[in-house]
Amino acid sequence: MSLIDGLLMTLLSTVACLALPKLLSVILSAKNENTVPSPSAVTSQDSNSEMPSFS
Repeated sequence: MSLIDGLLMTLLSTVACLALPKLLSVILSAKNENTVPSPSAVTSQDSNSEMPSFS
């Protein structure tokens, strides 16, 4: 394999490694939007409780 072939294969694999995870995340997030939405943020039952100090 010549030097230019090695550079082209390196460039191709770099583009694939950068683009495919982003493409998969876009596809999976679009698929998940059609399902039941996730529950809202979890709220604490006792928001006024203090953290103990161990000093």
